[in-house]
Amino acid sequence: QVQLVESGGGLVQAGGSLRLSCAVSGSIFSRSVMGWYRQAPGNERALVASLTSSGSTNYADSVKGRFTISRDNAKNTVYLQMNSLKPEDTAVYYCNAHLRTYPRDLDTWGQGTLVTVSS
Repeated sequence: QVQLVESGGGLVQAGGSLRLSCAVSGSIFSRSVMGWYRQAPGNERALVASLTSSGSTNYADSVKGRFTISRDNAKNTVYLQMNSLKPEDTAVYYCNAHLRTYPRDLDTWGQGTLVTVSS
């Protein structure tokens, strides 16, 4: 049973920083594309950043230059460093592990962690 546990959310003032962590139990971490998504009230869940096992990254335009995704394979953990936070970054942030497998890909989600940025 794969589980993802996020931590690091909270309340921060605009311009501040937070680091989110996602610990992955199970054996899929090294083979998965790890991603962070966010969902604000009234909005759909959207990709923030992703990181493949080979180190390729992808960022939403709105966070480029401010957020950095990284992974520690020894600790089965993925991080999201968020700098220069803006009120529009306020959302519940979810960790995702995407594993390409047969007969269908496997997506596993964490429970979410709330990030609130005050103006």
